Amino acid sequence: MAEEVKPKRNFLKLGLFVMGPIALLGVGIGVGAFLFMPTQSPVEQVEALIEKKLKEAGQLPSVVGDDEEDDGPQKVNKETPVSETFVTSYYNFADNFTTNLKASKQFLQVSVGVSTQYDETVIENVEKHQMALRSEVLGTIGTFTVDDVEGKLGRDNLADKIQDAINMKLEDLEGFGGVEGVHFTSFVLQ
Repeated sequence: MAEEVKPKRNFLKLGLFVMGPIALLGVGIGVGAFLFMPTQSPVEQVEALIEKKLKEAGQLPSVVGDDEEDDGPQKVNKETPVSETFVTSYYNFADNFTTNLKASKQFLQVSVGVSTQYDETVIENVEKHQMALRSEVLGTIGTFTVDDVEGKLGRDNLADKIQDAINMKLEDLEGFGGVEGVHFTSFVLQ
C-alpha cells in the first residue's frame, strides 16, 4: 500500500489570511474612533457651544487669550451708588373730562392721569371709586376761569387742586388718599 501523502499546511499563510483582515479591521476602527469620536460628553459640548455664543454676543466677559486679541481699550467697571428707589404707579382715567369754565361760555376738555409711589392699593382705590372721583374732578375744574387755566402755571395750579380733591374724596371713602401727582395727557380749551 502506498503511503498517503498528507498535504502540508502552511500555518503562516493561513494565519495571514485569517488574522490579517481582522487586524486591519481593528486598526481601522481604532483610528476612526480616535479621529471622529468626541472627547467631551454631549452635555459638555452643549455647554461649550452656549459659552462660545454668549461670548460672541458680548454677554460674558472674555478672557484675554481666548481666541481674541486685545486690540481695543479695556472696560473699566465703576461702582454704582446704591440708593433706594421707589416704583411709581400710574392710572389714567378712561374718558376725557369736559366741563364749562366758571363765568364763561368756553369749556375745558382734559385727560387726567394720577401717579403714586405707594403700593398698588392706592391705584386699586382710584379704580374702585372712579365714579366719585370723576365727579370731584369735574367739580374742581368748574371752579376755574379761563384766565386761571392759561399757561403752565395755571395748569399746574389746576393739577394741584384736582390732586387735593381726589385725595380728600379717597380719605372720606377709604381713610387714605395717596395720590401724589395729577398729570394731563391732553388739555383742550375751547
